[in-house]
Amino acid sequence: MEKLLIKTTKRSELVDITNQIREVVSKSGIKDGICYVFCPHTTAGLTINENADPAVKRDIIKALSKLVPEGADYTHSEGNADSHIKSGVFGISLNIFIEGGQLLFGTWQGVYFCEWDGPRNREVWVKIIGEKN
Repeated sequence: MEKLLIKTTKRSELVDITNQIREVVSKSGIKDGICYVFCPHTTAGLTINENADPAVKRDIIKALSKLVPEGADYTHSEGNADSHIKSGVFGISLNIFIEGGQLLFGTWQGVYFCEWDGPRNREVWVKIIGEKN
């Protein structure tokens, strides 16, 4: 397992970690298998989404801010209940196929670390399982 270190700079932020995950896959030597990506945090998450237009990241953050606003009438006492809810909406793990030593994505897809309670120093864990052929 590899740990990716991610330093976020905003309270809500989507960080493209696609290339970091590709490096882990390449280093593993696995040609065909599965890449497991896991976020060990309760106020952050992961998603696969479009990574060609930076406006998509802004739109996701803007829409979620409307759906799950910060500072609403939540009972969680730490003031970050919205961050926990957003983490639950996105989820904390992904599985990505590996074929020919490459991650299989649709044309515009990439992997994002979703920060909902930053800025913070975070980790993402990546485990590759498969055959080196």
